[in-house]
Amino acid sequence: MAKFTKDEFISGLKEMTILEVKELVDAMKEEFGVDPSAVAVAAPAAGAAAEEGPSTANVVLTSAGANKIAVIKIVRDITGLGLKEAKDLADNGGVVKENASMDEANELKAKFEEAGATVELK
Repeated sequence: MAKFTKDEFISGLKEMTILEVKELVDAMKEEFGVDPSAVAVAAPAAGAAAEEGPSTANVVLTSAGANKIAVIKIVRDITGLGLKEAKDLADNGGVVKENASMDEANELKAKFEEAGATVELK
């Protein structure tokens, strides 16, 4: 099989539908055992982390607190999850947003804490 240049590959991607791109990413995960989107995000973050500390953080919900309905609404706004999935996340905790910039992570943490939830930045 002929080797594609970066420009040829990108040109081919532009002609694909979203579904075709998703299938391509899934095939790359299966073939190489690596998530291409995770590699693209992790590489710049690793370089920045070595220079000046973490520039991104995962926003992790540890407890919804007493006002669970407000927390569910915030989870839905941030993630786009359905009501059941957002409720499960509020009940059980977990990562709400991965690789958020530190500014965004702190804003999200403030929103959750205002609603009575407990959040960690990792």
